[in-house]
Amino acid sequence: MSKRDYYEVLGVQRNATEQDLKSAFRKSAMVHHPDKNPGDKDAEKKFKEIGEAYEVLKDPQKRSAYDQFGHAAFENGRGGQGGQSGFGPDFASSMSDIFDDLFGEFMGGRGGQRGRGQGRGSTRERGADIRYQMDIALAEAYTGKQAQIRVPTSVGCEKCAGSGAKPGTKPSTCPTCAGQGKVRASQGFFTIERVCPSCHGRGEFIEDPCTGCEGAGRVNKERTLQVSIPAGVEDGTRIRLAGEGEAGVRGGPTGDLYIFLAIKPHEFFQRDGADVFCRVPISMTTAALGGNIEVPTLDGTRVKMPVPAGAESGKQFRLKGKGMPVLRSKVQGDMYIQVEVETPKNLTRRQRELLEEFERESKAENNPASSGFFSRMKEFFEGKGA
Repeated sequence: MSKRDYYEVLGVQRNATEQDLKSAFRKSAMVHHPDKNPGDKDAEKKFKEIGEAYEVLKDPQKRSAYDQFGHAAFENGRGGQGGQSGFGPDFASSMSDIFDDLFGEFMGGRGGQRGRGQGRGSTRERGADIRYQMDIALAEAYTGKQAQIRVPTSVGCEKCAGSGAKPGTKPSTCPTCAGQGKVRASQGFFTIERVCPSCHGRGEFIEDPCTGCEGAGRVNKERTLQVSIPAGVEDGTRIRLAGEGEAGVRGGPTGDLYIFLAIKPHEFFQRDGADVFCRVPISMTTAALGGNIEVPTLDGTRVKMPVPAGAESGKQFRLKGKGMPVLRSKVQGDMYIQVEVETPKNLTRRQRELLEEFERESKAENNPASSGFFSRMKEFFEGKGA
């Protein structure tokens, strides 16, 4: 019986791209996989046919030979390596590699184990990362600080040196996987690797656990750590302390500690990046006549700032270099002082008399904004009446 065309087997056109081939193979293989069709010889045959087609078409050289000569390219030693057919005894092994690449953790194969290393002890569990929330004042963010924090975490057991085994003993090699942490199982014509069900990938087990940690290799403990907070940090800044998280299980790698900073609201200042804003109330006479006012700064000092005569409420004045430092640089932001003119309250009879006298002496040019507004309003209503 003649073989079906490989492109037909995968259900793609002859100009299909590499991605088209991979997608078609994945879809067909999922349908006819032996695990989904136990005991179905026809499904197993189709599954093998799909794998054979993809094995050829995914390789540019084999695909080129197939496009020229068809199935004859792999008969009588043509197209294979070392004078053998392209589907010799190594075919099942190559199919296992294909499925590792495509299905990874779904198949429980090597793709699900990557990044864990190979061989005994390669799957020791890494300790968890820890998140720590720290509140600091704006002044502390301005100057930076050295802080001491207490973190509840797990540390390596001193009694067993983190091994989990009773002192004087050591973990035994898992007999199921011979210390590899993974086992192989035959699925039709190829082999699949899975995490060892006996040792759960550790490659070893403990017969006589440590009484101090009950075999975990770690115990709960509160640690005191020193943290350096640089000047210029912003709200939400994350500081990473490598290796200061939870200890790994049975000597596994230690996790990291992440400190998230929250800057508390300040009584006077509002921050916007490197710039700082401060609202300062001034008297009506200072606004009208001008003068000097004292304003606070983040470094704890006070600065005299001149206010020009006729300053209006909402006017901003810039104090260069009095803002926040920019993190890890020599740049300094600015401070912006916004004046708010305060209307006098609780007037004495004499104060009222003086204000009334001032009002009688006032002219349009003394209050240009209000005079101009009411003048335009009068013209508006007169025009509307006409």
